[in-house]
Amino acid sequence: MLPDTLERDSARHRLRKIPAAFRKEYKDILHEVGSLIAEYSLIEQGDRVMVAVSGGKDSHALLHILLDLQAKAPIDFSVVAYTLDQKQQGFDASSLIAYYEEIGVEYVLGERDTYSIVTEKIPAGQTFCSLCSRLRRGILYDEAQRLKANKIALGHHANDALETLLMNLFYSGKLAAMPPRLISDDGRNVVIRPLLRVTEDALAALAEQLNFPILPCNLCNNQEGLQRARIKQLIAEEQKRNPNLLHSARGAMANVKPSHLWDLSLCTARDAE
Repeated sequence: MLPDTLERDSARHRLRKIPAAFRKEYKDILHEVGSLIAEYSLIEQGDRVMVAVSGGKDSHALLHILLDLQAKAPIDFSVVAYTLDQKQQGFDASSLIAYYEEIGVEYVLGERDTYSIVTEKIPAGQTFCSLCSRLRRGILYDEAQRLKANKIALGHHANDALETLLMNLFYSGKLAAMPPRLISDDGRNVVIRPLLRVTEDALAALAEQLNFPILPCNLCNNQEGLQRARIKQLIAEEQKRNPNLLHSARGAMANVKPSHLWDLSLCTARDAE
């Protein structure tokens, strides 16, 4: 899916250039994304991909990478950037819109007042993240239908996947992470996560190199759930002892041994074979 050179410009977009000193790292990122897309058929001929761009480093990186791959891939697919204004105080998308205009991507700025709903429903002192995410997800599903996008691309990365796996294991009593490809419960949407093999550090470095216009998440004043904060700290501490932690973890999520788990439905399925 990737050519030998990184110099071929997109005929449709004016992406910011990768600095020479960062080209090897960027090529590694492209390889990880391209291989995941190919293995899980995340993007196929004729797809229209709606990229959910919050304005953070991860979604910025996702948009840049998909536009770059669009120019290099042997298939044709279209990309539309979608940003949701949730009406929180201080939200200003002007720098993001200017960036969209700069690179020449099709974009849509949606508006829904989820901020009022979240602040009304969640008691003071509790985090907004869970309810906010559910509301935003429903809006993204509806907007993808309206924009005739058959794929929704999210910017979750390798760290997110491992954190979610451990959160579910420790606090929810289930083994579940983030799949590269997911069909929504109502069957209307296909959600893809092309960055799941890329680390957060690699995306942060790319964002710094290309000077993306980062929008702070002030919807919840950067609230961080205590449980997730502990998981992040646990991973960070373990990475000091095992630098290959994320690589090993992503391999484990693709190497499940159902016979070594306790799920009775899996046992029943095996017995029926």
